Amino acid sequence: MSIRVVVTDDERLVRSGFRMTLKAEPDIEVVGEAAGGLEAVERAAIQRPDVVLMDIRMPTLDSLEATRRILVGPDPHPRVIVLTTFDLDEYVYEVLRVGASGFLLKEAPEDQLVAAIRVAAVGGSMFAPSVTRRLIEEFARSSTRRGRFQPRSRN
Repeated sequence: MSIRVVVTDDERLVRSGFRMTLKAEPDIEVVGEAAGGLEAVERAAIQRPDVVLMDIRMPTLDSLEATRRILVGPDPHPRVIVLTTFDLDEYVYEVLRVGASGFLLKEAPEDQLVAAIRVAAVGGSMFAPSVTRRLIEEFARSSTRRGRFQPRSRN
């Protein structure tokens, strides 16, 4: 069984590059492409992919709103991995708030993109290493400011 992917980016050459990279993977199938946020929502509803790759800056509907709409669709809804050239904390926090399963930089190596798709397809999350490091550092700082971390009980 293959992982079904919709590639979303407003630049045709970027979409083509992702498609070519993913075509080399025997367990991943690109089932659609979108050039804008609204088109990504429509493709996700029609194609029913496992994963949507979503550029952070999109025409017709911004990627955060497009991600929100995709994730409130019928179950099982696809996982969304946000891609960007902009390594900005504000983007990371918004991506987390809307429920995306990943945040990668477009400069990431191909194997990292492929790994993120596979991780997201089984329900996990993957973030660019620089982003993960900053999230951990911020968590540690905020935990120190609030006092010792107290895990929630599982009862």
